[in-house]
Amino acid sequence: MYSKRVFIRPLAAMMIVAAMTACSGSSNESATTTTVEELPKVEVQKVYTQEVNQLAEYTATVEAFKTNNITTSTPNRIKDILVDVGYKVAKGQKLVVLDNVNIDQLKVRLDNMEREYNRAVQLLEIGGGTQQAVDQLRTELDATKRQYDNLVENTVLVSPINGVVTARNFDPGDMTGGAILTIEQMRPVKVLINVSESEFTKVRKGMKAAIKLDVYGDEEFTGTVKLIHPTIDPATRTFTVEIEISNADERVRPGMFARVQLNFGTANHIVVPDRAVVKQTGSGDRYVYTINNGIVSFNKVELGQRIDNTYEVISGVEDGADVVISGQTRLTNGCKAEVISK
Repeated sequence: MYSKRVFIRPLAAMMIVAAMTACSGSSNESATTTTVEELPKVEVQKVYTQEVNQLAEYTATVEAFKTNNITTSTPNRIKDILVDVGYKVAKGQKLVVLDNVNIDQLKVRLDNMEREYNRAVQLLEIGGGTQQAVDQLRTELDATKRQYDNLVENTVLVSPINGVVTARNFDPGDMTGGAILTIEQMRPVKVLINVSESEFTKVRKGMKAAIKLDVYGDEEFTGTVKLIHPTIDPATRTFTVEIEISNADERVRPGMFARVQLNFGTANHIVVPDRAVVKQTGSGDRYVYTINNGIVSFNKVELGQRIDNTYEVISGVEDGADVVISGQTRLTNGCKAEVISK
């Protein structure tokens, strides 16, 4: 009995090996773990509407409440100056004495005119003169008397205010030709600020202002709105507000740099942590990321004032929103994110 022998052709053998190899590869591939994309991780904080004081800040330079330049109406030689820079002076106090030679000459002329006028009146009473002559002499006498009084007034110059001498421009022996002295009133003093026209209806006479002076650090002084200019500057869209500081101790001096704060009441606005605010590169725009059901939204915001480590948001974020305070670098508008801390 003969046994059967199985002969496998070379081509068939190659196909069998290939099939076995293919099955083996398929098995390895199914065993490989599928890679899952990792979501950005963020920290969020829920924000709400709050009452926020509407504070506005301005810079200004302190000015004297009044400034008087002491001078004469007609040129004259200075005989004596009784005060110097830094002197405190009272209203009516003598400051400058001028040459009185012209006064003596004018006084002689005034006395002569008075005698002539009196004689003309007497002649008129006895019928020896005319009313026209009397009237003419009276006119000349009045004019000369006014000239004399003015010259007397300008021979001894007095202070029109209580204040401090802040400038002396001449010495005894000089001829007058401008301000001899400058007197500034320092109780009170004032600051003038330029306020945006959008606040025109909010500023009222008598409202208080908080004032800080660089020279005194964080010490706060209180001022009062005393004058509101009635017109708007069309170039700057601002109006001027004058604020008075009582300055009883005269610590506030003209020329000091002041920072003025006005409170225009309160408004209900969202307040967000400063960490939530992102500046867009290449522009001055500010943005805040919010997240809702795992989806990120990129919101352009209008910021108000900075309050410690937070910002007032005028618009752009809704009440009760979850804002991203950490992990913004990987976020884009509409992407998904994982909240890890809330």
